Amino acid sequence: MQLDLSVEAPWPGDGWEALAARVADAAASQAPELANSRLVASLLFTSDDEVHALNREWRDRDKPTNVLSFPMLEREDLLALPAEGPPEMLGDIALAHGVCAREAAEKGIALEAHTAHLIVHGLLHLAGHDHEISETHADAMELLEINTLALLGLADPYGDRT
Repeated sequence: MQLDLSVEAPWPGDGWEALAARVADAAASQAPELANSRLVASLLFTSDDEVHALNREWRDRDKPTNVLSFPMLEREDLLALPAEGPPEMLGDIALAHGVCAREAAEKGIALEAHTAHLIVHGLLHLAGHDHEISETHADAMELLEINTLALLGLADPYGDRT
């Protein structure tokens, strides 16, 4: 059993919970620290307004964004987490529908494909990966994203790797 992902999906359409589960399984195969069955994370498919409010409150950025991640474990603690024991909250992810839909349209890709990428991105942030630390960290995180999406049959979202 993999990460227990609790999904609240008020976005239009169906299949968001199933997509999230597939993405989480693929991410855990590429980032084994996510494969601990004790881990619990929440994923909120919500509005631009709600993500804007969260971004303003928690990141001091007064605008909506595509995805926000709120880790609850330090990476060292996650890596040291034994397989046996009670559930452990990994963190929360929120996705903004309008921003995600606009970005997908601009990229000329399906909303589901872009959303899958952002879920992977958010899960990796919950696992302690951070593309803002350095170019080396960014490259490593991008490679994890690309490999995870490839398992799902999705194209490289960065388009600059061979």
